[in-house]
Amino acid sequence: MSRLHRFASPAQFVRLADRIQPWTGWAAALLIGAGLAVGFGFSPPDYQQGETVRIMYVHVPSAWMAMFGYAVMAVCAAAGLIWRHPLAHVIAHGAAPIGACFTIVCLATGMLWGKPMWGRWWAWDARLTSVLILLFLYLGYIALANAFDNRTRGDRSSAILALVGAVNLPVIKFSVDWWNTLHQPASVTRIGAPAIHSSMLTPLLLMAAGFMCLFATLLFVRVRAGLLERRLRALRHARAHASGMDTGTTLS
Repeated sequence: MSRLHRFASPAQFVRLADRIQPWTGWAAALLIGAGLAVGFGFSPPDYQQGETVRIMYVHVPSAWMAMFGYAVMAVCAAAGLIWRHPLAHVIAHGAAPIGACFTIVCLATGMLWGKPMWGRWWAWDARLTSVLILLFLYLGYIALANAFDNRTRGDRSSAILALVGAVNLPVIKFSVDWWNTLHQPASVTRIGAPAIHSSMLTPLLLMAAGFMCLFATLLFVRVRAGLLERRLRALRHARAHASGMDTGTTLS
């Protein structure tokens, strides 16, 4: 526990981020580049879906990252509520816009994929609806976190929303098993061997790893900016308080 408290120090986190961020940035560029090259240049078309299956190499990893981003946000929100570490709330606030962007990419590519496969851009099935709810949870969290002048109230309120919304994550994951949906069952994360050929699995995993590194890189940038913003806010508050005390002393 003492180690966790040590890494909860903003200064310690910034030092760690400064060391890791260049590596995650370069890894993201290389992995995504390799994934796109292999997926769009060398992997074969699907025997049923043809060339449209290549949308999978962006759609599926973005869906994974949309869920992962919200999980990070919910875990940090819980840590902020329980141990009251401001850094946990800063990480949660930083993860929210990144996860929302991955969710938008997931929905957009899903619509592009659904049109030739299902004959329509959108269908209100369980998987699509639960992912759309995930986007609304992200947007609601961002709005609520910035709705209060009192940062502490904003942190607490948005953290509660993040924890309540985490119930949606297993719904997204198991919706294809619980209900009759247009989506196919899990083919990569199922128990046992993945039901997908290695020629398609390789670029898919490359893109997933690249998106993970991209998420980490952007999160480091946003957390650093969030910490700086809070420091400036505290300095302005202290300066205003000191100015008020000086005014009161002069008047007396």
